[in-house]
Amino acid sequence: MLRAPFDWIDSESERRERAGLVRTLRPREAGQDLLDLASNDYLGLTRHPAVTAGAADAARRWGAGATGSRLVTGTTALHAELERELAEFCGFEAALVFSCGYAANLAALTALGPHGSLIVSDAGNHASIVDGCRLARARTDVVPHADPEAVRKALDAHGGPALVVSDTVFSVDGDAAPLPQLAAQCRKFGAALVVDDAHGLGVLGAGGRGAPYAAGLAGADDVVATVTLSKSLGSQGGAVLGPARVIRHLVNAARTFIFDTGLAPAAVGAALAALRLLRAEPERAGRARAVAAELHARLTSAGHAAVRPDAAVVSVRAPSPEAAMAWAADCRTAGLAVGCFRPPSVPDGVSRIRLTARADLTERQIETAVGTILRTAPTN
Repeated sequence: MLRAPFDWIDSESERRERAGLVRTLRPREAGQDLLDLASNDYLGLTRHPAVTAGAADAARRWGAGATGSRLVTGTTALHAELERELAEFCGFEAALVFSCGYAANLAALTALGPHGSLIVSDAGNHASIVDGCRLARARTDVVPHADPEAVRKALDAHGGPALVVSDTVFSVDGDAAPLPQLAAQCRKFGAALVVDDAHGLGVLGAGGRGAPYAAGLAGADDVVATVTLSKSLGSQGGAVLGPARVIRHLVNAARTFIFDTGLAPAAVGAALAALRLLRAEPERAGRARAVAAELHARLTSAGHAAVRPDAAVVSVRAPSPEAAMAWAADCRTAGLAVGCFRPPSVPDGVSRIRLTARADLTERQIETAVGTILRTAPTN
């Protein structure tokens, strides 16, 4: 007897249920009364009046959608303005805006990793980088986390065209990649360095200009950076930053640029307004880092295991996936939203709650957050 084509999904669902790994959607209401340490709104800009006004003004002027791919009707003067200002702010020659950061990573890796080349990828890289490596025609070598010597060995064994790809700040533990050392290894072998600065832009570097800027790599002719507009800039979308010839190549070769509808004008307007706010208020970057450091200090002094944050992510370990889920749920019941990371989202198999520091958190809110986390912590 023939089985129905999707019967296998039931067994997969049962397996996830037994492992405590079922994901569920939880719609939030507008204006809900939760202290938010779960989102990636590092600078507290997503509801800033200037940013929402930028979104509204762009929608009124350009319409609700981009109306087509960037190469047809989807590029507005506003897109070009954002690309110019983003590249200049971060210290790169040129930029190209995509509909999301995921698409930006897929574009960079598939267009810059042709057949016959090698991609060396950190084991802790984001899923969008993993998928970009899978889709690229290059061979991929996955090397141990934050290990420049392993990168050197991989490049030395290849002896041909190559690029090294790494997050600048890893989203699970919030630790930073050793960018100067990675760049040095790349230059020994004539390899390119591609870095995903999703969690660095707005938090690291002078005035939030990002991790490549902080490492002295911004604008180098062998360095490409990808960013998201949905974290520190409080909007949506992504971008690739790099040498002008790389950006021209992406316009002609990156499938997630050529065949995707352009980023909606409202998101472009919001991101541009947020970028200008960050330029005018550079202290926001330092404040986000200071909040993260304070959260880490208070929680570790209370006996919790947490990695020292290099940016704005504070990861606190839980004894099991079930304990992490219960911890996050109890925090939510008490009025605090925190992230919950479990396998397979975490490469080391260790479950965590994840806190994202925000530049606009007050001392009272920090005190409330820490107290709630300590009261609801698992006992086993």
